[in-house]
Amino acid sequence: MNWNKCTAIERHPAKVSGTWVFRGTRVPVYALFENLREGASIEQFLDWFHGVEEWQVKAVLDHEVKALRE
Repeated sequence: MNWNKCTAIERHPAKVSGTWVFRGTRVPVYALFENLREGASIEQFLDWFHGVEEWQVKAVLDHEVKALRE
């Protein structure tokens, strides 16, 4: 999967040890999947992780769905 094509996220070696994060934040993308796995809603995730925007969450999920269909 090529996360470089998803504009909602970014990765820099000096930012959260190079982990993929939501662009403009320090929130790791894996936090979204962990929280969804534990039963959180997208709305709850957005409440808990300030700075992440709904369009970013949807873009990450859409990117994942597209990759799984390939």
